[in-house]
Amino acid sequence: MVTSDVRVRYAPSPTGTPHVGNIRTALFNWLFARHHAGKFIVRIEDTDQERRVEGAEEAILDSLRWLGLDWDEGPDTADGPFAPYVQSQRRQLYQDAAERLIESDDAYRCYCSSARLDALRERQTKRKAPTGYDRKCRNLSQEERAEVEASGAAPVVRFKTPLTGKTTFEDAIRGLVTWENRLIDDFVLLKSDGFPTYHLANIVDDHEMRISHVFRADEWLASTPRHVLLYAAFGWDPPIFAHMPLILGADRSKLSKRHGAVALLDYSEQGFLPDAMLNFLALLGWSLDDKTTVMSREDLVNGFTLDRVVASPAIFDVEKLSWINGVYIRELPTDQFAEAALPFLTSGLPGDVPRPLDWSYTREVCELVQDRARTLHEITELADFFYTGGVEFPLALVWVGMGDKQLKRRVDEGADLSDEPVPEDAPVVTGWLEAAERRLIELDREWTAERVEEALRSLVPEIDSSTRKLFGALRVALTGRTAAPPLFETMEVLDRAICLERIGRALDRLREGHQRQRIDSAKATPTSD
Repeated sequence: MVTSDVRVRYAPSPTGTPHVGNIRTALFNWLFARHHAGKFIVRIEDTDQERRVEGAEEAILDSLRWLGLDWDEGPDTADGPFAPYVQSQRRQLYQDAAERLIESDDAYRCYCSSARLDALRERQTKRKAPTGYDRKCRNLSQEERAEVEASGAAPVVRFKTPLTGKTTFEDAIRGLVTWENRLIDDFVLLKSDGFPTYHLANIVDDHEMRISHVFRADEWLASTPRHVLLYAAFGWDPPIFAHMPLILGADRSKLSKRHGAVALLDYSEQGFLPDAMLNFLALLGWSLDDKTTVMSREDLVNGFTLDRVVASPAIFDVEKLSWINGVYIRELPTDQFAEAALPFLTSGLPGDVPRPLDWSYTREVCELVQDRARTLHEITELADFFYTGGVEFPLALVWVGMGDKQLKRRVDEGADLSDEPVPEDAPVVTGWLEAAERRLIELDREWTAERVEEALRSLVPEIDSSTRKLFGALRVALTGRTAAPPLFETMEVLDRAICLERIGRALDRLREGHQRQRIDSAKATPTSD
């Protein structure tokens, strides 16, 4: 269902910052346009002036720019062939269109007050009847119309919906859709303030701007019969309609903030990459095949076709987004990753860390943590021990690092090891670290990962330990955590002085902990009279 001249539009209302569902619609329009070498138009639909939010239009355009969704015509292209692209600047066009429908007897002026309409709706609700306008003004005589106009009542313009028959259209995703005309009320086209409703402005602009395909959210499916009737009344050919699938949360309920439905640019602040977000959004209702998940922008453009868009709801899974983002992070060149991570480190590290951060050192750090990051926001947590003056950890964590399964299970369950007593083999572990300290002191030159590894591996049989236990204890002493980047590369970046200082500090704490335990044990031992 592709015409020779593809023109699609993204037409948001500036009533707030755009969220993922809204931007997914923009993306599908953009992909379709780029796939068919067509035009992608951005049109701001701001006819509902009461709901307009200051700064929302800028947020919409900034969101598109962040994702790299460039437009061919839009509010910033004053010389565009169908400018202006802001509906509030096109009011005369809609007023003329409404008059044309009145003249052809396809619309009429309605003078009913808001109070009357509210009372009508209340009565319908009490009777459990369908709510809607009762067409009171549809067949007013010229005399009745003149009388009510003389009272100064400001009318709206309503469409004269056929009272019988059906309206059928073909949706490119859902197939044939049929609606009983009796279920469609005489909807408002032009409000009393002269501004059009969505139904009128949308139709007029899509026709005037020669839009070939209308891709929009599923919520507009029920309004499409109205639009088809309007196209017929004007004598215009309608575009091809395609209503995007719903987006649900991971629990299959309506997408909300708890599922991650926040403003798109919030994901930028959380450290998601635009290409990863683009990839993820494309998979919300579309797929290239049954197996491909990670795709480049070029792959998406080349592969996007309507026949692969499904009607069933899509699931917004933040875990999947994070996984895809991690893939994109790992594929970045180191310099590019470090440049992206630098602002997050600068703002996230403790205030006593000197700024600006050293670029060369930060690049080395980023090279070590890049494979473990899923978002740029995680960089601080992964790398803070490279910058802080020291590391703090409960002594029992040393044994977790060495593989103590019982303690690890407790950590996994969220236990606090702060008050955990030092295990009985503390003197042995202390001896291992003392031996490691002496061996590392001997490395007074060429402090490299290779030399550190060689020195420590040769030490293991001498102290009757194992690489797992010794290296696990060292990892905790140096980083304050049991999972960290490769040990020897980490030690090279930290440098000799810092490594020896942290090992020495850990030894002091182990000796102090063991001594305290001996004293407590002695106090607890009963004495004979």
